Amino acid sequence: MSAPGTELDGLVRQTVYRHVVETTRAPGVADVSAALGRDRTAIRDAYARLFARRVLVLAADGETIVMAPPFSGVAAQLRKQVGAKEYFANCSWDALGIAAALRADAVVHSRCEQSGEPLIIPVERTGPGPVPCVAHFAVPAARWWADIVYT
Repeated sequence: MSAPGTELDGLVRQTVYRHVVETTRAPGVADVSAALGRDRTAIRDAYARLFARRVLVLAADGETIVMAPPFSGVAAQLRKQVGAKEYFANCSWDALGIAAALRADAVVHSRCEQSGEPLIIPVERTGPGPVPCVAHFAVPAARWWADIVYT
């Protein structure tokens, strides 16, 4: 027998990611509820389970998606241009991950945090182009989930 909510959690996850890919923004509980024909409480509970499994990062209200990795659910400094669409990423790692998730060429628009100079990184399906830059991760990867939004 499967765990409670497992089937619904999978549907919610697919719906969240499909919505982000199509609209470039994270859906609210009401959006997913309407898409799946389920009540808001069931969707909110699924969000909570997905948060506990580190699939989604939620705001304190339990309904607003802050991150659906590698996509940011909120406007962020790192922007990823994929065709005519612009996605947000919370970190350089996720910015590269968006191109991989979408299996598409893209361009990362960011800035050097030291100088403030614009940083543009072309990313092909095979990986990022050669750009003289350094990505610095202030927190070891093993501790990222202690405060994933900060990291």
